[in-house]
Amino acid sequence: MSTDYTPAVQGTGVRATIQRFGGHLAGMIMPNIGAFIAWGLITALFIPTGWLPNENLAALVDPMVKVLLPVLIGYTGGRMVHGQRGAVVGAVATMGVVVGAEVPMFLGAMIIGPLAAYLIKLVDGFTEQRTRAGFEMLVDNFTAGIVGGAMALLGVAGIGPVVETVTRAAGEAVGWLVGNNLLPLASVLIEPAKVLFLNNAVNHGVLSPLGVAEAAEQGRSVLFMLETNPGPGLGLLLAFMFFGPRALRPSTPAAAIIHFLGGIHEIYFPYVLMKPRLILAVIAGGAAGIFTFILTGAGLVAPPSPGSVFAYFAVTPRGGWFASAAGILVATAVSFAVAAVLLGFGRDRGEETATDSATDSAADSAADSAAGAPSATAPTSKEA
Repeated sequence: MSTDYTPAVQGTGVRATIQRFGGHLAGMIMPNIGAFIAWGLITALFIPTGWLPNENLAALVDPMVKVLLPVLIGYTGGRMVHGQRGAVVGAVATMGVVVGAEVPMFLGAMIIGPLAAYLIKLVDGFTEQRTRAGFEMLVDNFTAGIVGGAMALLGVAGIGPVVETVTRAAGEAVGWLVGNNLLPLASVLIEPAKVLFLNNAVNHGVLSPLGVAEAAEQGRSVLFMLETNPGPGLGLLLAFMFFGPRALRPSTPAAAIIHFLGGIHEIYFPYVLMKPRLILAVIAGGAAGIFTFILTGAGLVAPPSPGSVFAYFAVTPRGGWFASAAGILVATAVSFAVAAVLLGFGRDRGEETATDSATDSAADSAADSAAGAPSATAPTSKEA
């Protein structure tokens, strides 16, 4: 399976399996990165703590992140598996997980979209040779409606409770680390949870309440800085800018600006999902930042919202700007260094060649389609 984002993976080993999995995730997320940027800009500008607060325009934020983006992901995942019919069924099924949970269902969409498309693909294979001439459209429409509706019901009843359980378990684990003074190790749980779009649940559900209690006693709290540090994400995006796949490098400057200055951390999550091994980079950066905060006695008086560098300094107590800046810079440097190593410093010529070949193949397919020739490939996912 390959697209313009990742080359086809050869082999059957564990590494190839992980690369294929990451490639499938990339194929669902990266084609929709423009929608993520649009949502990030609207969020950074118009929420109450944004640059241009506007209640009417801020009403776009929740529907986009809770409905539009998951449905786009489910639609794209379904299209990867079974073309347009898979895309429609995947989008319908995704509405089930959207309704079945309070948190944004990006992970649920990445599961149920391709699954629903695979089921309709099996149904189509069964009915194709058994449908009488003239009844094809009737059968196709009803089978798609039945499968899509059934999967939507499954999403409401099944995916929501599972995600809530995962969220609660992650929150309890982070709380245990905080209670046992093992804060740097909290990144091992916080960063993967963030990439799965559970960042708000971890921050506002666990860390912020604990931080408020601590700040009431001591005047500041480092707990506000664990999940909101923009350094790990910035380091990752900078590594992608210099050493990532060439097809993706042009998208990283805008993402870095939205992330670091606008405080919308979700913008870098798709880059980690595309290459799952890069979770090690943000974990290392997060842990290094927390360790630096502890050494310098850093702390904030309130949660920075959104988690931009400006919001950080806005809630930093007098005399604490150096400590806050040091933690952000160290986290950025460590995340950048580890990500650069994991990306091979952009020198993996085999990987670049594969990416270029895949891009050329996609361009040739588009040209064939424009000329009326049948295309031998379909849009799918790939891992560089």
